[in-house]
Amino acid sequence: MKAKSHSFKVRLRAFSIWQHLGFYPWEKPRKERKQHRSRDFYKGAFDSIPFLNDDAKRTFSQLLLRPGYMIRDYIQGQHERYLAPLTALIVFYAFFALVSAILQPVQHQGTIPQALEDSMDLKLDWNQDTLGRNMALNVAKIVQDGYIFLHLDQYPEVVDTQHEAAIAALEGTLRSQGIPLFLSEFLFLWLAMILSLRRYKLGSSACAAGAAYVLCQFSFFMLFALLLTWGKSASINILLMLLLLIVDYHQWLGIPWKKSFWQAVRTGVSYGVIYALMILLISGVVLLLVFLR
Repeated sequence: MKAKSHSFKVRLRAFSIWQHLGFYPWEKPRKERKQHRSRDFYKGAFDSIPFLNDDAKRTFSQLLLRPGYMIRDYIQGQHERYLAPLTALIVFYAFFALVSAILQPVQHQGTIPQALEDSMDLKLDWNQDTLGRNMALNVAKIVQDGYIFLHLDQYPEVVDTQHEAAIAALEGTLRSQGIPLFLSEFLFLWLAMILSLRRYKLGSSACAAGAAYVLCQFSFFMLFALLLTWGKSASINILLMLLLLIVDYHQWLGIPWKKSFWQAVRTGVSYGVIYALMILLISGVVLLLVFLR
């Protein structure tokens, strides 16, 4: 029994060392195995394919087991060992978008939200109705037009011109790579990290790398939620996001758990403030367009 307990402690200590360093310092480099002639046909073919080359596998495993330390290592210059942050973000969200499209085919057919569908055939007349009602109808129409413009690839029936067809093709390409899924979240989290991590003197590029890798973590758990619910839900709890941020900051910044908790809270508050300001800005633009009409 004591031997088993000692063995477990040794393994736990070894895992702790690997977490901090990303490798076992006592491990000898592996000798290259001689490959059979029959494998020459596909030798190196998978090196450029995401999730199949060594960099992607290393990034995937270490984002799960040592996320903050991996972010620290990349920012400190170990770029050749991992996928670049933006590349990892596109790869992982593209894979998530693919699985989501398979498990949630109905949600990818482009059904217009009911609130927008109700305002499809509105005929506005400033002379026959009150000012407040017509303003509300104008706001609904502008929001509807903006929503459809950003989803032309999902609504081919509203594409009438060659210009709209080109935009629809571009949107379809971007959506197939999962870019719309993370673009706004990346920008908001990046700005939130810049604001909340000023005391640690991190540059905007370091915050961008951290935000990208954190979103890759979120995509893992979104994928797990999608698979466990068999396509019914891909959302993850805000408490889980907070917990992931706490672990990341503890490892990345080398700060105690308590400071890491409050740092994660500050990042969440900054994210919320930036999000609210963006909503106010968009609302102001919509109202300006209404008055210009």
